[in-house]
Amino acid sequence: MAHTLKILSSNSIRAVMGELVPQFERVGGIGVSISYDPAKVMLARIEKGETADLAITGSGAIDELVKQGKILAGSRRLLARCKVGVAVLAGKPKPDIGTVEALKRALLAAKSVAYTQEGASGMHFTKVIERLGIAVQVSAKAVRQPGGLIGELVAAGKAEIAIQQIPELLAVPGIELVGPLPAEIQLVTVTAAGIFAEAEQAAAARSFIEFLAAPAASRVMQARGLEPLAELTPPSASR
Repeated sequence: MAHTLKILSSNSIRAVMGELVPQFERVGGIGVSISYDPAKVMLARIEKGETADLAITGSGAIDELVKQGKILAGSRRLLARCKVGVAVLAGKPKPDIGTVEALKRALLAAKSVAYTQEGASGMHFTKVIERLGIAVQVSAKAVRQPGGLIGELVAAGKAEIAIQQIPELLAVPGIELVGPLPAEIQLVTVTAAGIFAEAEQAAAARSFIEFLAAPAASRVMQARGLEPLAELTPPSASR
């Protein structure tokens, strides 16, 4: 494959890419190179001048990049949405997190809690524990890293509970999903894609978006904790 489709992506859709990208490479005849970062970090890279062919991140961030002229307005496409969840080591008892008060008790009882510093889920969780009045207690036993799959800390025995977007938790072997955060404190993230204005492989980027919108890709997303949206949201009209 002489050319490569370059993608900057937040971690929200990372769990499905390992399965979908090889499929696209076979049918599309072009290699795919993806750089993953928390959305905040990725946007900082773009702000400093970095570019690619395709961006996949939160819909709000894509909208901002469109306003800045860095993403083509007509290329914006919603892909999927997901929620934040809780996971523990496989085989360990699952705490009750069915209500806000139950989650609060579970967090206070846990010996350690893992969440990201710069990922959307981690920043949201920081606000949640402040709202619940347990920020001091949880922060004192927090195990944190900038981004990446936080469930790996639980799998490695470095933390008892992991808080992250459900697809990212499901991507980690050796841990089990307890469930989503209660609705009152839930964060629903909508992931979207957009083609960079300076894309060298704009046609391939457009093909990749359509590939992600197809029923076969949607089934993979559903199996990995994502709710597909692309089939329900046709591409924006070109401007």
